[in-house]
Amino acid sequence: MEQRLSILLKKLVSLPKENEWVEFKQNFHGEDEIGERISAIANSACIDNKACGYLVYGVDDKTHEIIGTTFKPSQKMVGNNELENWLIQNLTPHIDFRIYEFQCDGKDIAIFEIPAAENEPVDYKKVPYIRVGSITRKLSEFPNKERKIWNNIKYHFETTIALEGCSAADVIKLIDTQAYFDMMELPYPTSQDGVIERLIMDGLIVDKEDGISITNLGGILFAKNLHDFKNLERKIVRVVQYKGNNKIETILDEEFPQGYAVGFASLVKFINDLLPKNEVIGEALRRDVRMYPQLAIRELVANSIIHQDFNISGTATIIEIYNDRIEFSNAGAPLIDTIRFIDEYRSRNEKMASLMRRLKICEEKGSGIDKVIFQCEFYQLPAPYFVSNEVHTKVILYAHKQLREMDRNDKIRAVYQHASLKWVSNDYMTNQTLRERFSIDDKNYSMASRLIKDALIAGVIKEADTDSKSKKYAKYLPYWA
Repeated sequence: MEQRLSILLKKLVSLPKENEWVEFKQNFHGEDEIGERISAIANSACIDNKACGYLVYGVDDKTHEIIGTTFKPSQKMVGNNELENWLIQNLTPHIDFRIYEFQCDGKDIAIFEIPAAENEPVDYKKVPYIRVGSITRKLSEFPNKERKIWNNIKYHFETTIALEGCSAADVIKLIDTQAYFDMMELPYPTSQDGVIERLIMDGLIVDKEDGISITNLGGILFAKNLHDFKNLERKIVRVVQYKGNNKIETILDEEFPQGYAVGFASLVKFINDLLPKNEVIGEALRRDVRMYPQLAIRELVANSIIHQDFNISGTATIIEIYNDRIEFSNAGAPLIDTIRFIDEYRSRNEKMASLMRRLKICEEKGSGIDKVIFQCEFYQLPAPYFVSNEVHTKVILYAHKQLREMDRNDKIRAVYQHASLKWVSNDYMTNQTLRERFSIDDKNYSMASRLIKDALIAGVIKEADTDSKSKKYAKYLPYWA
């Protein structure tokens, strides 16, 4: 333990200066100062997405020289209470900070390890504090920082520990480190220490005094087998294929227990291999074309994984394949209205989303659904249907239908999505573009006009120029543009 603490101390003193989640002191100045610092560091660690912060006694705050301290927290009393117990009583919530006393290079050191705020900002004597650079201030003076704490607190799944007390060898056994470096297009380090340092940089693991902890982010993305992580195995992706258009007869029900990033390519391939193909003849050559665009499948699988609410238990991402449709379902209601999925973006798991973008698994913010809709139009498929309730979000991708086979809602949804896609592409929907969308002959422009009229009545589109008298050449926008 003392060796690990010495390694931690030397990592902290190697920082260029004190920051929002690390403060150095030489000796004790007062219990209130410690209480305020614990509040400030816990809240700042939350903002900086750190698992914990540190208050270190025995280090010069200017030079970072290890000079030792006379302060012994375990021996300090406040009235009739031990310091640690007294601090806990005055902190809200009563966070589980830890105090370590040890020697480094023959010098006495005391470190307070302070977990990041999780469910609410941490108060000391009913006042929350924050670090601004190396200065401790009241959180109420910085409303933007307080908002960021609440935003980070609301969804902290990624930084929560999935498995603790691991050795470096354990990490390499449980986490597919080779896949991580391959996907990041980085050379594999020549030492275990190099591997561990890189995983720490991306928040996949945390180096703590009692061993290395694997975060939920590290486990859910790069686990060799999610069954090795008790709290993550319930989030294993399933693919179910049914015979026909209902759930009466199941053909297969397959689990994908690898971490999402590690198993993503094989998951998408597995789904695509199950999908029907159509034989087409072009330029005297026969070739098979899948009924559903592969890019749309890929985007919707990634979307379901990234946007799920990990705090909802008993349910995981599931892809269900029927004869006439595919349904992609994930836990949790979406953070934005389903009608604004086009050109809008908000993720409850931003760390995961960011890393998966770097791994080239998903698209840039807000572009994935746009690409899905474009692919559906290109393949002449019905418009995707986005459904949500309190416990899940579902996207339905339909097999090909003729326009006459679509009901009124299908048509209105397609018109709205087409107008939205045109708008985000810096263009307008017109009668002509809608005819192209549905493969309507030019002579039947009145058919497209009826579709536009229904969408206008439904309130999902609007005219770009209300003064124009021409309906054939009129331009249209989504209602929110």
